[in-house]
Amino acid sequence: MFIILVGFTYAMVMANLWLPDKMSEIVNNGIIKQDMPAIWHNGLAMILVTAAGGLCSIIIGFLASRIATGMAQKLRMELFERVESFALADFNKFSTASLITRSTNDIQQIQMTSILLLRMALLAPIMAVGGLQKAIHNAPDLSWIIALAVSVLLVVIAMLFVIAVPRFKKLQTLVDKLNLVTRENLVGLKVIRAFHNEKIEQKKFQQANTELNKMNLFVNRLMMLLDPIMTLVMNFSSVAIVWFGAHLISSGNLQIGNMMAFLEYAMQVIISFLLLSMVFIMVPRAAVSVKRVGEVLDTLPSIVDPLSPQKLPSGATGKIEFKDVTFTYPDADLPVLSSINFTAEPGQTTAFIGSTGSGKSTLINLIPRFYDVSAGQILLDGVDIRNVKLEDLYDQIGYVPQKGVLFSGTIASNIKYGNAKASQKLVEKSAKIAQAAEFINELKNGYKNDIAQGGSNVSGGQRQRLSIARAIAVEPNVYIFDDSFSALDFKTDAKLRLALAKETKHKTVLIVGQRINTIMNADKIIVLDEGKIVGQGTHQELMKNCEVYQEIAASQLSEDDLQKMSATIAKGAA
Repeated sequence: MFIILVGFTYAMVMANLWLPDKMSEIVNNGIIKQDMPAIWHNGLAMILVTAAGGLCSIIIGFLASRIATGMAQKLRMELFERVESFALADFNKFSTASLITRSTNDIQQIQMTSILLLRMALLAPIMAVGGLQKAIHNAPDLSWIIALAVSVLLVVIAMLFVIAVPRFKKLQTLVDKLNLVTRENLVGLKVIRAFHNEKIEQKKFQQANTELNKMNLFVNRLMMLLDPIMTLVMNFSSVAIVWFGAHLISSGNLQIGNMMAFLEYAMQVIISFLLLSMVFIMVPRAAVSVKRVGEVLDTLPSIVDPLSPQKLPSGATGKIEFKDVTFTYPDADLPVLSSINFTAEPGQTTAFIGSTGSGKSTLINLIPRFYDVSAGQILLDGVDIRNVKLEDLYDQIGYVPQKGVLFSGTIASNIKYGNAKASQKLVEKSAKIAQAAEFINELKNGYKNDIAQGGSNVSGGQRQRLSIARAIAVEPNVYIFDDSFSALDFKTDAKLRLALAKETKHKTVLIVGQRINTIMNADKIIVLDEGKIVGQGTHQELMKNCEVYQEIAASQLSEDDLQKMSATIAKGAA
């Protein structure tokens, strides 16, 4: 397609360069010598060539747009795929607002500049060289006027270039800042209203908006200077050509038609340099965008498939083993987790509890390889998870995050999100276990009911139940619940756990909890404190030998409640 574009560009330039010569012949041979056939013949030829040049211009515009938009589409897809492949640690290198700007504004800038380049960067040099040759051929004594006009333009363009280029990078940074402020306001709207800080946020947005507006005005005004300067140069050039050309005509050294052709070629040369100047001004701005997009594309995911992946054993059961695991966040000085050792057996529920910041969620996030361990090993059915393909690892895990996340679509599409091949029967079964079937059946469209972006049209509890149903529909060997029952009322929580216990009878279940009463029935409770395991065992065992667990229990439950719960657990065990 690019070669075709070059061909049509060359044809259009040749057509434009051919027209002034024919006009010269009409004046010199037709008008002055009163040769009407010559006027008609050359005039008709000019009309046909003009039409052909116009057609070439339309095709060039179509091809340039097609190439540039296709490139932008591919670039946007590559950027999205790269961001999708990032581990959580990789996201810390770029803010969310910056990634959005790079995916939209920056790629749009690259696309628009590409269209200009394809249309102008090819056309302008050919026209400038061809026009210059034709001009010298028609009136060599006037060629100094073109040289002077082009020199003035180049000086002006160089000055604008030096001033404008640093501003382009600043401009994109300000767009990032505005997106960041906008996103913070939209995400934190409830908090802003709750503390009545609308005016403070408006002031913050106004400041970012004003800075961007000022920079845009400065850059645009700078670019607008080209227009009057261009007009002045062209007008002075025209006057100079006519003035000095008239003297040459009166002395018999130049014909009128040749002077008129020279004037046309001079304008073509000047316009060509102006087009080139626009390209040189736009390219640095696009170069900033290219660099920003390139930074994302050049950032390799820190967590990838192993070169020689191992297969999980046939009949995998989901046994999880942590062997002397230590984890430190990137750029952090101290480890968040230190010397973690435990085994989560299939058919058992392993719960994690501890104070805020003790490392519970971090520990859970190591299993699906959202982060990789800094030291030690995590084994799944005896295989180091770093040696397993990510796809195979994810197939073994049903993950429910702290905050229920839903996607635009239907209830059914959200439940099937982790298992696209799930049957309607499995979808309904998963919803029933997650205690979501009741409210789904009350909806007008049932499982086909639309879910708004982020699940904004369902309650927090409903959102969490649908997230749990989504994990169940995967039918994994390992279930991970990261404090996933916090939005449920006591009655629903009890029903869900009872149904879940039957479904996960032979599965490995990992639960992060904040409340004692949500994890006290677990087969094994692991107590974390400052990133270390300070206790392992059942509720009754920990109440006897783990001081941290005793403190957590005492802060949440009265002594009577603890005695009743202990009696209930003992009765259930018996």
